[in-house]
Amino acid sequence: MDKFTNLTGVAASLPIINIDTDMIIPKQYLKTIKRTGLGTALFSEMRYNEDGTENPDFVLNKPAYRNAKIIVAGDNFGCGSSREHAPWALLDFGIRCVISTGFADIFYNNCFKNGILPIVVTPEQLALLQDDAERGSNATLTVDLQAQTISGPDGGTVHFDIDPSRKQILLEGLDDIAGTLKSDPAITGFEGKMAQNRPWL
Repeated sequence: MDKFTNLTGVAASLPIINIDTDMIIPKQYLKTIKRTGLGTALFSEMRYNEDGTENPDFVLNKPAYRNAKIIVAGDNFGCGSSREHAPWALLDFGIRCVISTGFADIFYNNCFKNGILPIVVTPEQLALLQDDAERGSNATLTVDLQAQTISGPDGGTVHFDIDPSRKQILLEGLDDIAGTLKSDPAITGFEGKMAQNRPWL
């Protein structure tokens, strides 16, 4: 998993509350178990018209936001069914950070497992960041995970909280298996003592 330390990129404003996982990646794309190739289907029902052409009004189809790396979203992002394809699609598109006032628990956990940083901010902070994200070609934010800050194009800074263990996972680029293997010496030592003290087990 790629490390997440600092991210500077275009932020796209998606001020819709209750964006569920079916809106992020509709159910017809769930047949694959590959983590790649889903970026084109991200928000497909909003990005494309019925004839398959792009909807020019959708933010990620606008020239200034086609390479967005950050989404500034409405409350309760990632609700609905539990599908890991949702963070896969975001990541494959190029999104490494989603900022909202709240996330559904399963989606929030899946983000960390896939190298995406979900940031929870206050409604007041979100309003400021939404304003930054609506500046077209100037809609650039810098996220510093170590310092736990988001810096806007005018130099304003927002601080955010994050669980220390989740922060470290992203900084080191560790998935669940790699995180467990960090404890391999302790696990091996414990198993050795158990074999000596309780050989019947």
